[in-house]
Amino acid sequence: MARRARLNAGSAPAGLALRLLAIGLAVLLAHGLALDWLARQLPAASVLRSQAEPMFTRLLQPQTPPAPPASEKKRPAAPVKQASPATESIAISSPAATATAAVTDAAPPPEPVAPQPPEAAAAESLPEAATAAVTATADPADSWPADTRLNYQLGGRFRSGELYGDAKVQWQRDGNRYQARIDIDVTLMVRLLITSQGEVRSDGLLPLAYEEVRRGKSRGMRMDEASIFFADGRRAPRPGGMQDTASQFVELAHRFATGQERLEVGRSVDLWLARPNAVDLWTYDIVEREMLRTPRLGEIEAFRLKPRPIANPRGNITAEMWFAPSLQYLPVRIRVSMGEEAVVDLIVDSIEQR
Repeated sequence: MARRARLNAGSAPAGLALRLLAIGLAVLLAHGLALDWLARQLPAASVLRSQAEPMFTRLLQPQTPPAPPASEKKRPAAPVKQASPATESIAISSPAATATAAVTDAAPPPEPVAPQPPEAAAAESLPEAATAAVTATADPADSWPADTRLNYQLGGRFRSGELYGDAKVQWQRDGNRYQARIDIDVTLMVRLLITSQGEVRSDGLLPLAYEEVRRGKSRGMRMDEASIFFADGRRAPRPGGMQDTASQFVELAHRFATGQERLEVGRSVDLWLARPNAVDLWTYDIVEREMLRTPRLGEIEAFRLKPRPIANPRGNITAEMWFAPSLQYLPVRIRVSMGEEAVVDLIVDSIEQR
């Protein structure tokens, strides 16, 4: 009996230690689950830089658009850049260049030309030199519009009900930095805020950060000149001329205004578009030229752009756009369709500018 009592006394501390260890593990597990739940409820860290709100001083009114540039600088949508094709392209072009040089060497020499006085030669080369100097010193941002905010009336339907609200598309620039933002507020339903930030280049906008916020939850992506870093950690090569959901409106308006793309019925525009889960090549057909009736700006002539179905659709959302030459080629109407379930229609109400 005495021996059994001693054994029981010795096992009691061991049993107590095991129970305390189990309780500790349970507490740690509960804390871990609570922290994981809390992390999923908190908004993700923003990829955007803070930027001051712009000031607007005037209301834009329709004006006769200037004549389009004489020569169109067509910019086809570039494929995804890869190292191998670029090298092969150089290798393929090298023999052609060598053959051209050989033909040039074999050709008879040109007829001699009488020398010109130094003054005449200098005068002849002056316009070209001046043009080159202007091109080298011109700020590419000067061809972009001033800070602008388009205010829209929102209509449409969701299932069997009517939609009402308002929306804004805002563009602002600080030197070679830009921000484009779309703010859609459907009364008593949802608010969607889409923001794009990046650089203004001579060949177009270069988005570097993108974010969507809906119902207080955000998702975004970062980009550099070579890659796209998606919200889920994936990485993809960046196609040339790529835009995002917010920057595309300003990029297209600028292309039309500068003659890089001609705004004519029957033509089409190719554009790589990135969102937080994928990047796709979209083709917009210019299908119609029509007069739009707006609440405050009267009737406005606009060109309708309709997207073609893409190769790998990730949903049923498509957006049509109407650009108005008399209003700096800005998008005066945007219609977003979500299959048969919903349509959101934005009609411009007023345009503010710095």
